Amino acid sequence: MAINPIIGFQVDPADIRTIGEDLQRPECILAEPDGSLWSADARGGVVHIAPDGSQRIITQSERTDFAEAADEAARFTEGTLPNGLAFARNGDILISNFGTDRLEIMKRTGETQVLHDAIDGAPIGKVNFVLRDSKDRIWLTVSTMVPNWMKAISPNIRDGFVALADGKGLRIVADGFAFTNEIRLDAKEEWLYIVETTARRITRMRVGDDGSLGNRETYGPSDHGAFIDGIAFDAHGNLWGTHVMTDRIFAITPEGDLQIILDDDNGSEAGKTLLQAFEEDRVTPDLAVACGGSIAPWMASVTFGGQDLKNVYIGSLRGTTIPWFRSPVAGLPMVHWNEGRQS
Repeated sequence: MAINPIIGFQVDPADIRTIGEDLQRPECILAEPDGSLWSADARGGVVHIAPDGSQRIITQSERTDFAEAADEAARFTEGTLPNGLAFARNGDILISNFGTDRLEIMKRTGETQVLHDAIDGAPIGKVNFVLRDSKDRIWLTVSTMVPNWMKAISPNIRDGFVALADGKGLRIVADGFAFTNEIRLDAKEEWLYIVETTARRITRMRVGDDGSLGNRETYGPSDHGAFIDGIAFDAHGNLWGTHVMTDRIFAITPEGDLQIILDDDNGSEAGKTLLQAFEEDRVTPDLAVACGGSIAPWMASVTFGGQDLKNVYIGSLRGTTIPWFRSPVAGLPMVHWNEGRQS
């Protein structure tokens, strides 16, 4: 195998640029080949940032009738909190809504439909992330069944799961996870990589032809000593990710070694206090809010973009812009990248 281009690579904060302004909770970011970015936004929809840097917010609504659109938008976005995003094959946007606890699909004009809000006849839980594969199947994570998700930031709760939506409907394919968060497939879609935020590790499972999951194992360190949020592969096979609240970007090499690429926490006392409280199962919102760096507060995701897929965009839970930097290696193209659509 060729020499791994990220070995020894670290980001100089002086080289970080930003795009977008006045965003609200840009947790998940999608990139398209033409340079467009699409960012989840807490105002109830997504922000489209065009290649020239201009931006517009598209809020969700259930009607396209002009006279009723404003009322419908206000009603539909009440309590909404768009989290993970993915493109459907036709370019619509799949939204895992952490506020409404459902999987939704939104046209680029804002018209939205609910795809799933229940599973096995019961409420689905805290829907976190959505991923589409090359077979057009939709993978969904549910972090917890605890309505107040902060109470699930505990070393003792393991009620998260992964569900799959295909021609057979929506079904749970793996469960017992500690706050299931982002998921990714490798280049051959042979393994599904699953973030367990409160287990502070990444698990992977082999994907069967029918979408079943098996051969569960830990990938990389068994305990990062930090909460993990988002992950993304590069073309070399490194799995990049974020440590949320203690704000670091890391990568796990194909050999399983952990490398810190950007550290915006630097061993802060607030971070140490939060992690100690977690060990003692006494995390509070105040302890969490005290944490976070200045680059992208509460780093939540990494997205590869740009024409050469070497731009790395950082999603965050408390930021108002999208920081980005250049990577020495291209990202692994997501499934929508080669489907021939532009904004």
